[in-house]
Amino acid sequence: MTQPFPTVSSNQSLLSVRNLSVRFDQGESEAVDAVKNISFDIDKGKTLALVGESGSGKSVSAMSILKLLPYPKASHPSGEIYYAGQNLLELNENQMRQLRGDKVSVIFQEPMTSLNPLHTIQKQIGETLLLHRGLTGKQARGRILELLELVGIPEPEKRLNSYPHELSGGQRQRVMIAMALANDPELLIADEPTTALDVTIQEQILELLKDLQQKLNMAILLITHDLNIVRRYAHDVCVMYQGEQVESATTEQLFSNPKHSYTQKLLDAEPSGEPAVINSTVQPLLNTNDLKIWFPVKQGFLKRTVDHIKAVNQVNLELNRGETLGVVGESGSGKTTLALAILKLIRSEGGITFSGTELSAMGQKEVKPLRSRMQIVFQDPFGSLSPRMSITEIIAEGLEIHQPASKAEHETQIIEVLKEVGIDPDSRHRYPHEFSGGQRQRIAIARALVLKPELIVLDEPTSALDRTVQKQIVELLRNLQEKFALSYLFISHDLAVVKALSHKLMVMHHGDVVEQGDATRIFNNPSHSYTQKLLSAAFSQ
Repeated sequence: MTQPFPTVSSNQSLLSVRNLSVRFDQGESEAVDAVKNISFDIDKGKTLALVGESGSGKSVSAMSILKLLPYPKASHPSGEIYYAGQNLLELNENQMRQLRGDKVSVIFQEPMTSLNPLHTIQKQIGETLLLHRGLTGKQARGRILELLELVGIPEPEKRLNSYPHELSGGQRQRVMIAMALANDPELLIADEPTTALDVTIQEQILELLKDLQQKLNMAILLITHDLNIVRRYAHDVCVMYQGEQVESATTEQLFSNPKHSYTQKLLDAEPSGEPAVINSTVQPLLNTNDLKIWFPVKQGFLKRTVDHIKAVNQVNLELNRGETLGVVGESGSGKTTLALAILKLIRSEGGITFSGTELSAMGQKEVKPLRSRMQIVFQDPFGSLSPRMSITEIIAEGLEIHQPASKAEHETQIIEVLKEVGIDPDSRHRYPHEFSGGQRQRIAIARALVLKPELIVLDEPTSALDRTVQKQIVELLRNLQEKFALSYLFISHDLAVVKALSHKLMVMHHGDVVEQGDATRIFNNPSHSYTQKLLSAAFSQ
């Protein structure tokens, strides 16, 4: 088991939150009490994890420390936040600016939206050095290089003039950490710092924070819904549910003897169970033969092709009816590109056979009649569902294109499919923003399912969801597969979810398939070093 961040003894807590409440004014509507009387302490060199599902008040509580809430819409009916003995809620905006990014820093969840896309890495890290330390020129450049080296950016000098979009997800998160550490903070607030990252990168980032905490004697407030991370890296835990603090304990106490029923529910929320039982009669549905997707790199005035990005390289796969093929690998390994090529949404070379029909040479018009039999569910249901359309309109869209019928007949089909995915049909005239993340993903599944497809591509369908909701979606997918003999191409970097659903497993790395076969065999006895690395990062305790 990985040891928690090293503890440094302290007679007085660095941060002490007492009976903190947060209220949001809703104008004519009743005010919302997002946080209700929570209390916790963090000592120097220690890590406290705030855990709970979306909407529990974790981030609101953390952002209150730096007064980053939308005041005056937000207010604090009660509470005190003492940092080094000073009540932060009594400080004015100028005093808070001196504190932010200096003594207290934040790493946000999504670096791509937190970093400015128009500014280089050097300029963005340099801003905080200029603001708090007055560093410019060679001094600032030297400190920036030191920080980039500290957080493990390879060849930092070559990255100074890079923009965020030119970096990988892990590198962007490392840049965010470098910015947060620029002024040697005493307290680091890490708000879901690894949620959007692959398991191997996730482990690297957390190990990096562990090492930096030891070097800098930092306190860390870690906000997460991933209890595996909490178990491995936190000293103390505060569990939140609907704005309330339901349990506080040391990490060891919480995992060995959880007191509250909600904590017990969280600990039991790991996706589990066996893949759906499949028919003993093997009926091939999908296979590819040396499938290749290379993107040309063009240079010069005449835009001649000088090289290729080998996104997918000679992939051979087989998927039978009623079966799930899990496709795993880090970001950039070619998983989604492979799926888009199979669905004929991007160009590829090689053979693609679906239900006995060779798709490779087909144009878009020829493929269109087959599209109702091949559907896709995307990672982010909020982004893939139109905010301007009601649930009825969203689900009916595919029916109108592929299965023309009367409005009443479509309405009947929509009601039936909503029941299948566990959504109240009476809510079908509402809009996506009126549903939770898990409900939106059920609606996205309903949109695919209503056409009665044979194949559903599931592209990271649970990564944006809380663990308890993930478990529900996994069970839903398993039940639908057994009922309708669906075949799934399941793309994910969450190996616990893949293990619960997949009959076969394919491991991709830089466009190549490094291992594939029976999922149980690979999970129990991986043969390739990269697969071993993935499984170790995902399941180590």
